[in-house]
Amino acid sequence: MYKKVLVPMALDHDISQHTLAVARALSPGGGELIALHVYEMPQGSVSAFLDKDLVAEGYRRARLELSRKVEGREGVSSELVKGHTARTIIDFAAENGVDCIVIGSHKPDLSDYFLGSTASRVVRHAPCAVHVYRR
Repeated sequence: MYKKVLVPMALDHDISQHTLAVARALSPGGGELIALHVYEMPQGSVSAFLDKDLVAEGYRRARLELSRKVEGREGVSSELVKGHTARTIIDFAAENGVDCIVIGSHKPDLSDYFLGSTASRVVRHAPCAVHVYRR
């Protein structure tokens, strides 16, 4: 069905195994699966108070955790990029010829209706099909 599927992953949630399974089902015949984590750098005045080594260590830990989540999964590559979560997912999909995004989502609460969740922003602005997985 899809040849190149992007699976954005929040490393602190245990939904990744499910979204990867959905992505695999949507790409029969060995389509390319890309597990993506967007590392959001500290913003504004907060960054002035953080030690650069501490930020680098956070990035290193994120890389290790992403590698752990895709370890042993045939045909899954991983990408760790810096940026704003929703915008970076959308841009990555557009720049890399992704034809489907499989993203996990929590049940929206009132703040999501005013601000919007990452999944809802991706659904509204992605240049390709988007499948949203909810438990």
